[in-house]
Amino acid sequence: MSHEDVEVLVVGAGQAGIAMSEHLTRAGVEHLVIERDRIAERWRSWRWDSLVANGPAWHDRFPGLEFDGDPDGFAGKEQVADYLVAYAEKIHAPIRTGVEVLSVRRHEGRPGFRVQTSGGTIDARYVVAATGPFQRPIVPDVVPADAGIHQLHSSRYRNPGRLPAGAVLVVGAGSSGVQIADELRRSGREVFLAVGPHDRPPRRYRGRDFCWWLGVLGKWDMAAPPAGAEHVTIAVSGAHGGQTVDFRALAESGVTLLGRAGAFADGVLSIASDLRDNVLAGDANYLSVLDEADAYVARNGLDLPEEPEAHEIRPDPESLTHPLLSLDLQAAGVTSIVWATGFALDYSWLQIDPAAFDERGRPRHQRGVSAEPGVYFLGLPWQSRRGSSFLWGVWHDARYIADQIGIQRGYAAYPAAAAPDHRTHPARALEAELASTGVA
Repeated sequence: MSHEDVEVLVVGAGQAGIAMSEHLTRAGVEHLVIERDRIAERWRSWRWDSLVANGPAWHDRFPGLEFDGDPDGFAGKEQVADYLVAYAEKIHAPIRTGVEVLSVRRHEGRPGFRVQTSGGTIDARYVVAATGPFQRPIVPDVVPADAGIHQLHSSRYRNPGRLPAGAVLVVGAGSSGVQIADELRRSGREVFLAVGPHDRPPRRYRGRDFCWWLGVLGKWDMAAPPAGAEHVTIAVSGAHGGQTVDFRALAESGVTLLGRAGAFADGVLSIASDLRDNVLAGDANYLSVLDEADAYVARNGLDLPEEPEAHEIRPDPESLTHPLLSLDLQAAGVTSIVWATGFALDYSWLQIDPAAFDERGRPRHQRGVSAEPGVYFLGLPWQSRRGSSFLWGVWHDARYIADQIGIQRGYAAYPAAAAPDHRTHPARALEAELASTGVA
């Protein structure tokens, strides 16, 4: 097995790893990026066929390269992956693919880490975990595997034709759950959608995309989610050219809305009675963005067309006025469940001081700087602000991490044996100069 030494090892060659490489290169820092699959692999193989980016091409990109095509359009998953490959080539990122990190352990008695990989060992002075937030799919242990229901996480869903015939239950009303439920309904399937707490911004309002509004209103720069909203998803979609997610409209199209999924027993899934509260809270979030946008337009004297119809809320559908509190899967014809329930972090390969992680395995860090000296994280949700885990947001976080590595490199390079004589210290020299002029 081979062995090599690098100053900075970046683990992961998705958007976070590529952004990190760009800033390290700019700073003149020798580094290596390793990736167990292909560059941007998760955009290709962990997404459904019809997925498009949730933000328009002018917004969801790195500063140094634009997407081909309509800047107001929404790039497909393959286009995003190709874009990241092109960006890596543009900056000449030192990426090595097909290499998996097995473990990272701190050296004893000297700085840095020993990294065991599938291709050999690497000694690195600094390690950046740029594996992002989508590491381990979460599938709640609710419906037993032997219940006769085809179950899969949204990361394994591809298209309606690959599911067994029959109705589908989609659990989760964030971007993934909403888009998958809508696609299944358009394909002719009967669809049940379990809706939890969510934010529901307008896709476009007064001629501007919601990404623009969240930017000018300072919402991308929020340092932390509001209290109690840590697990609130955002229901937004770039599908079909970009449309505002409207759960009432989904219900009118034939989707049966449900509250959050509960326990399962004897073929019956219990349903929480929170559907109306969740939808109304999403409406309140939607309307609050419109109100803030209107106030911003007035305050700045912008000539943007008014859109009073955007403030109108559709009538409540039957599934909202008379919500189901249980669902007999067999009686309802449900043969598949798509769990759009998010992801958990997995840093089991990062075998450093356990105190560097909390009780749930999440890194303890300040803006990506780990509690373990020499380790950095990149691409985490809310790493420094709301936009951190997005394509454009991670680029800015990477710049900060590169700066922090540069600071530590400066300290490490300080030669203790060559410490200056206190008599020639700049402060002493200034004192002597002032004394010679009679000022002191």
